[in-house]
Amino acid sequence: MLAVSFPSGGLKRRETKKPLVLAAIMLAMFMGAIEATIVSTAMPAIVADLGGFTLYSWVFSAYLLMNSITVLIYGKLSDLYGRKPILSFGIIIFLIGSILCGLATSMEMLIIFRFIQGFGAGAVTSIATTIVGDIYSPEERAKIQGYLSSVWGISAVTGPAIGGLLVQYVSWNYVFWVNIPLGILSLVGLWLYLHEDVKKKKHDIDYIGAILLTISISTLIFVLVEGGGRWSWGSWQVLSLFGVFALTITGFVFQEGRAKEPLMPFAIWKEKSIFVANITSLTTGIMLIGISSFLPAFVQGVMEQPPIIAGFTLTAMSIGWPIASILSGKMLLKIGYRITSLFGGAALIMGSLIFVTMSSSSGPIYAAAGSFIIGIGMGLTSTAFIVSIQSTVGWEQRGIATAANMFMRNLGNTIGAALLGGILNNRLAIYLSENQHKTTATLTIDSTNQLLKEGERSRLPEPVRTVLQDGLTVSLHWVYYVVLTFALVSMIFILFIPKKEKSTSIE
Repeated sequence: MLAVSFPSGGLKRRETKKPLVLAAIMLAMFMGAIEATIVSTAMPAIVADLGGFTLYSWVFSAYLLMNSITVLIYGKLSDLYGRKPILSFGIIIFLIGSILCGLATSMEMLIIFRFIQGFGAGAVTSIATTIVGDIYSPEERAKIQGYLSSVWGISAVTGPAIGGLLVQYVSWNYVFWVNIPLGILSLVGLWLYLHEDVKKKKHDIDYIGAILLTISISTLIFVLVEGGGRWSWGSWQVLSLFGVFALTITGFVFQEGRAKEPLMPFAIWKEKSIFVANITSLTTGIMLIGISSFLPAFVQGVMEQPPIIAGFTLTAMSIGWPIASILSGKMLLKIGYRITSLFGGAALIMGSLIFVTMSSSSGPIYAAAGSFIIGIGMGLTSTAFIVSIQSTVGWEQRGIATAANMFMRNLGNTIGAALLGGILNNRLAIYLSENQHKTTATLTIDSTNQLLKEGERSRLPEPVRTVLQDGLTVSLHWVYYVVLTFALVSMIFILFIPKKEKSTSIE
């Protein structure tokens, strides 16, 4: 359905200008993508400045939580009211959150502002991807989706470099402000060149489903972050929150079965290719956040490299991602979704094995190699999944179908940030407790802050630095073992992709 609209009086028809809309969409996606890479690069400096290593994972979890919760809501609203107004709203909220994040003076303030930023980010990637599905034919989508995926690569090439330079020579505050011009340009392009013909009718918005989803995901993330750390897994707080999660997620599933216009139409999950794509997006999302969130801490804290080098180890992931995305567009037409995804799954396992075997003496090139191979896997699988899903459903469900896949990946990111952050804190606390006798200093998890800033690290007594670095190494290896486990699970699910794809006429 090529979206067009008519001005009042119907005197002149306005047509969507696809190349200019694509440019606006790519700017919006670049804005969101560069935010992720810059913040990951800047996090060690942020923690060193604001303190609170125990809150490290909350900076990611807060953003990803709101992103995950809202992506389905935005996807549904875009099907009801059009892509342009919903995407524009999301970009504006994202920019407001970005401005506030740069002004934060404590970790607690930063986490609150990341909630705001994530509230807007939920609209950006899913609706931008959906617009491509609207204005381009099925034959064009594989190539165009490859372009969109390459945005992540370009952003990650420039993001860590810009982030590292800003942190090293200016201030981490600016990493939140560099995307503001991009968001403004994207808004201008959308409103000038995207014209939709949205049928005006009365809609029943699934408010109950939205509330139940918000409560269920929020309680789950809170348990994963704090369980095993502040609260033991058998404590009444954890058990109570698990009870709330089980109750609300069950209520959400029941509500979606009876709602006239459900937030998550589970009927689309009956298509096997969509089901496998969504579940695998969940597992790869966990992997992605495990690498991008914690690799800079390893490179800076354990390998003792400066922020710009840590940033470039992440850059390697997104060099591999666009290369694989472009190849994926061609591979889909020649060998199909399943074989393309299998190649991607194998790359995810290979990259994870590199991180599991990484040590302080491995060097940043070794870390970058793991990132690059993970990027290859992500590029092959993500492009295949999106094109497969958009070729299976019609226009009226394309927004929510695309958003459902984005939701599962974002949910994986959110669960991964919480789960892996909890594992990191738990294993680090145990290690420091068991090795306290090796130094006269009293060490806590927050003592790790001193490893992340070169000046403070150099002033640490040798025994203290050794214990902290060894503790961080051991703890991060636990994180990477979990990443490897999810890579293996992803491959198992990919094996269930149907050998022959169902294709629906959707224009």
